Amino acid sequence: MNIFNIALHHLKISIRDTRTLIFMLAFPIVMMLVLGSALSNAFDNNIKIDKMQVLYKETGDTSFSPYFKEFTKAAKKEDIYFYKAPDKMDGKKEVKQNRYDAYVEVSNNGLTFYGSERNSIESSIVQGMLTAFADKYNLVSQVAKVKPDQTQTVLASGTPGDYVKEKSLNANKAPGSMDYYAVAVTTMIALYGAMGASFLLRGERTRNTAVRLATAPITKAEIFLGKIIGSIVLNLLSLLLIVAVSSLLFNANWGEHLGLVIVILLSEVFLAVSFGLGVSYMAKTGEASRTIILIVVQLASFFGGAYFKIDNPDGFMKLVTNLSPLTWANSAINKIIYNNDLAASLQVIGLNLGVAIIFLTIAIVAFKRREGF
Repeated sequence: MNIFNIALHHLKISIRDTRTLIFMLAFPIVMMLVLGSALSNAFDNNIKIDKMQVLYKETGDTSFSPYFKEFTKAAKKEDIYFYKAPDKMDGKKEVKQNRYDAYVEVSNNGLTFYGSERNSIESSIVQGMLTAFADKYNLVSQVAKVKPDQTQTVLASGTPGDYVKEKSLNANKAPGSMDYYAVAVTTMIALYGAMGASFLLRGERTRNTAVRLATAPITKAEIFLGKIIGSIVLNLLSLLLIVAVSSLLFNANWGEHLGLVIVILLSEVFLAVSFGLGVSYMAKTGEASRTIILIVVQLASFFGGAYFKIDNPDGFMKLVTNLSPLTWANSAINKIIYNNDLAASLQVIGLNLGVAIIFLTIAIVAFKRREGF
């Protein structure tokens, strides 16, 4: 009962702290809105291709020149426009200066293609269509040598629009900008719970209430547990409010397994509170513990993708990002939401609990050795 009363007392004191409430609730909502709106283009998976322009030049009379002209007419239906270059124009230079997507030389030896590295997608599409045309012409040429009367049948076997065949595959669901930052900012705020936890017991000394607690008919263990439980409950309630607001205001996707997501957030809150409490006993002063926690949380947020998405890191960057608790939590939550990978939660919960127990053990040992708080 004493543990419950202490936890409840801690909740009441924290709720009265308007500054802390604004930071824990208003700050993450504003941050989601700003980052989700400003970086929305970074999460756009749609590729838009405008009209493609191809420059070509004919050198001499070629036998397939009439066929090539028919091909260029048919290509217009696919928004690919061929423009004949004047004799003195340098087609390669025009492509380098990004005036055209590609350049083609038509000669007796066939087609010579020059693509643009700047517009690689457009260049690849044009190259594919020209390859299809060249293959069709070579086939007709070989048939004409054996059975000239069958050339028209071969030509009629394809339609002008079949140079490029499209097949789309349903891509895996992926988070939009607001979906991503709803998760990333929430897990970041969970880690910021370490700041408040560093003053759970040290704050009693600064408020001159440590003596009163020491003389009260309650044990140090009850005080210790009550403070931890109160801090965990406070931080978890804040996260639940953030999840609810992000879902209602920004339509953030939290998936169909919200209960499991909340368990992951709870394990991260436990990690943050244990980390803050452990550092408060390891550092000599409150300012030192606050500085250490702030640096660690900021680095974990930066490398954990709270401010910008980090895709496929390698080498040293991969090592650093994997050390961030935000990377563990964000990865697991997104796998649960978009891949229904429920097993992904086990590893992150285990890691959070394991690290939390280490710092909590440090705090317990230091707490027992102290005469006061």
